[in-house]
Amino acid sequence: MLEKSEVEAEKSQEVIVPVGASLKETVVTVSSPEGIEEFSSKGYGVTEDDKLRLTFYETLFLLGKGAIEVTDEETGKKMAFQNLLKRFQSVDKDAWVRYLIYRDLRSRGYVAREGFGLGIDFRVYERGDYGRETAKHLIFGIQEGQPVSVETLARTQRYVQNLKKNLILAVINRRGEIVYYSLSQLNLK
Repeated sequence: MLEKSEVEAEKSQEVIVPVGASLKETVVTVSSPEGIEEFSSKGYGVTEDDKLRLTFYETLFLLGKGAIEVTDEETGKKMAFQNLLKRFQSVDKDAWVRYLIYRDLRSRGYVAREGFGLGIDFRVYERGDYGRETAKHLIFGIQEGQPVSVETLARTQRYVQNLKKNLILAVINRRGEIVYYSLSQLNLK
């Protein structure tokens, strides 16, 4: 019988073979059936035309973990994290901020999916609920030092409340640390 330290040593020597992904302009897709199955079952990407299309923050997260290798279709070269980030920032100036929030949520064990409207960055599922329940929380990302009007927050809060969800503010400080605040409506009667 193997001792715990031997089992841990064996596990640490398991080699992760990254799944191939291709980049065309700013769209990243996974084509292999194994990769599609593995990632979609864990809440990554959207399946279209027998391919799994990843968002930029999913791509950066999976690349950072060594789970994928991204090849530029135009040049045939493998893309480094920084080069991908620059390309994504050319389309979305908040790409780095969204990636930081996404990475933090995923590292805490949550499945985060793309948000919808009114500044909502992500839908967040409780641990173990993805695929069985709807998202209970909606994330609104804010950078420290960048003002957000009270009207915008109030409108977003009403929208989220009508959906019967919880609005969570993800505030990113200058050092890249994220603090989460739950926002609810105050009724004075």
